Amino acid sequence: MTSETDQLCVDTIRTLSMDAIQKANSGHPGLPMAMAPAAFVLFRRIMSHDPADPQWPDRDRFLLSAGHGSMLLYAVLHLTGYDLPMDELKQFRQWGSRTAGHPERDRETITPGVEVTTGPLGQGFANGVGMAMAEQYLRERYGEQVQDHHTFAIVSDGDLMEGIASEAASLAGQIGLGRLVYLYDDNDISLDGPTSLSFDRENVAMRFEAYGWQVLELTDANDLDAIENAIREGMANEQQPTLIRVKSVIGYPSPNKQGSSAAHGAALGDEEVALTKEVLGWDPDKTFFVPEGVYDAFDMKGPGGEAHAEWNERFEAWRSDDADRAQEWDCAWASPGRPLPGMADALPTSFDKDKIATRGVGGKVMAAFEPFTPTMLGGAADLTESTKTIFPESDRFTAEKAGRNIFFGVREHAMGAAVNGLAGHGGIVCPYGSTFLQFADYMRGAIRLSALMGLHVAWVYTHDSVALGEDGPTHQPVEHLAALRAIPGLVVLRPADAHETTEAWRVILEDLEGPAVLILSRQDLPVLDQEQYGSAAGVGRGAYVLSDPDDAEATIIATGSEVSVALAAADELDVAVRVVSMPSWELFEQQDDDYQESVLPVDLPTVSVEAGIRQGWERYADSIVSIDRFGASAPGATVLEELGITPSHVAQRVRELLDDD
Repeated sequence: MTSETDQLCVDTIRTLSMDAIQKANSGHPGLPMAMAPAAFVLFRRIMSHDPADPQWPDRDRFLLSAGHGSMLLYAVLHLTGYDLPMDELKQFRQWGSRTAGHPERDRETITPGVEVTTGPLGQGFANGVGMAMAEQYLRERYGEQVQDHHTFAIVSDGDLMEGIASEAASLAGQIGLGRLVYLYDDNDISLDGPTSLSFDRENVAMRFEAYGWQVLELTDANDLDAIENAIREGMANEQQPTLIRVKSVIGYPSPNKQGSSAAHGAALGDEEVALTKEVLGWDPDKTFFVPEGVYDAFDMKGPGGEAHAEWNERFEAWRSDDADRAQEWDCAWASPGRPLPGMADALPTSFDKDKIATRGVGGKVMAAFEPFTPTMLGGAADLTESTKTIFPESDRFTAEKAGRNIFFGVREHAMGAAVNGLAGHGGIVCPYGSTFLQFADYMRGAIRLSALMGLHVAWVYTHDSVALGEDGPTHQPVEHLAALRAIPGLVVLRPADAHETTEAWRVILEDLEGPAVLILSRQDLPVLDQEQYGSAAGVGRGAYVLSDPDDAEATIIATGSEVSVALAAADELDVAVRVVSMPSWELFEQQDDDYQESVLPVDLPTVSVEAGIRQGWERYADSIVSIDRFGASAPGATVLEELGITPSHVAQRVRELLDDD
C-alpha cells in the first residue's frame, strides 16, 4: 500500500517537473509525470547510491534513455540529496545550468548523478548494456566484495523503435546480462500522436522474449509496491536481462492533456499546471514547493552513506589481501584509466618485414600491451580477423564467462554505444570497438557522444581508403576522414607505418584523456627506417618532419598510407623537398605556434596528399592531391593509380606549384 508520505514524494517529482518546464517554457512534462512513481521506487527503495559521492565505484547505475524526460532525473537527484540545488532546477534548460534539456555528462558541466549523456533515442539503452558488461567483468575479476551492483534504465517507445535498441537488446540477451533491468514507459503516445500511427502492430513483449529477455508486465504505473516487486523479480534473474513493461498515462494527472501528445513535447501552460496541482490537492499558486517531510523521506545520504561505508571496509580488506589486484584497480579507476607501469617498454620496436599492413601491426601491439591493460575490453563487429583487434591470451565475453574479447556481431550501432557504456561505467581502461572505416557511418551517433562526454575510448578502423580494392565504392571510404575530423573533441590518428602505429596506440593509452580514432591500412606499407627518417615519437605532436634537406624548396604533407607516396614523390623530384608526416590534425593544432612553424614553414609552398576528400586541407596546403569522388571496384593499386594517388602525380603537383611561384 502506498503511504501518504510516499505519494507526496511522487507528486513532488511531478510538480517540480511541471514548474521547471513551465518556467523554461520548454521541455517534456509527460514522461516525468507518468514515471514519477517508478523513479521514486528506484531511487528510494531499490538502488544503492550515495549522493555525497556520485562516483562511488559500486553504486547502482541508472540511465534515463528517454533523455527528453530529463526533469524526472533532476527532480529525483535534487530530492535524494545530490548537489543539485533548487536554483539549478529553476534554471532548467538555461545557459550555464547543470539541468540541460537532456541529461549531460560532458567535459564542461558536471551534473552529479548523471551517468551518461542521453537524448538521441536508443543510445542510452545500448549504453546500459555496456555498463552491465563492465560490472559483470569487474565482478568476476575482482570479486563481489568490491563489484556487486545492477544497471537500471527507463526507456521509451521511441527508444524501442530505434534500430540501435534492437541490436543492443539482441546482444544483451545473447550474453545473458542478468543484472540489467529496464522499465519501459509504454504510454501509447509519440510526438506525432498516438503510437497507432507507427508502432502498435509489433508485440514488444514477444520481441524481447525472442531476444532472450525476461519480460514482466505492470498494468498500473502508480502502484508503488507492484513496481518494486517487479524490479526485484528482475534483479533476482541472474541469467537474463529484464524488461518491465509499465503501462502508463503520459502527463498523468493533467486533467486536459494526459494521455495525449500535447503532454509530450511542450510545457503544459500555466492554467493546466494550476489545474493539475488542484487535482493533486496542492496549492496551485505555489511553485517549486517541497512539502514538509518530503526531503526526509527522500533522503539517501544516510542509507547511501552507510552502504558506501560498508563497502569501504570490504574494499580496504580486499586491497590489503591482494596488492597486485589493488594496483590494477587503482590504474583502472584513475581518471581516465591507465595501463599498468611498464607498458611503453613492452611495445614492439622492430619488425621482421620491410612492408606490413598497419592493421597487422595493430594486432601485434595489442598483444604486447595485453598484460598491462587487464580491464581493457572491446571487440569488432564480426570483423575480428580483418581488423586484427583481439587480445590473444584472453577469453571471449559469453553468458558463461565475462572475457575481454567481445564478439559484437554485425551490430555496429550497438557496439559504439556499448563501448561508451563500458567507459562511462568506470574501471574499464580505454574500451574499444572496431570495424572497417567505411562503417564508421553506422557508429557516428556513438562516436559523437563519446566526444561530447570526453570518454576515453578507442575507435579502431581498418581498410582505410580506396586501396582496399575489389570490394568497391560501397566499402571504400573517401569522405570519412573529413567527417570524423569534423567532430569536436575527437582525436583522429592515421599512422604511416609500423612504428607510427605502435606510438599511436601508446599515445591513446597513456597520453589522451578523451576519445580517439585509430585508422589502419589493409594493404602493406613500408616500414620507415627510424635512423633515416624522423622518430615516430613525433606522433604525439600530430605532425613531424620525416625528411628535411637544408635547401628544401617545398613541403609535401601526407597522412597514413600516403606518407610512403610522399617520400617516393620526393625521390622523383629534381629539387629538394621537405616531407612531413601528419598522423593527427587535432594533436598538431594543440602545439604552440613555434612548433607548428618549425614543421610547416609558411615560406615553403606545400602540397598535401591523402586518399580522401580535400575538405580541410586548405588550412595546410597550397595544392591538394585528394580523391573527390567515390572509388571503384578493381585491385587496390589500380584504383590508386587511376585516381591519382601516386608518387608521379604528387611530384608533378610540386613542379606545378613551384612553376607558379
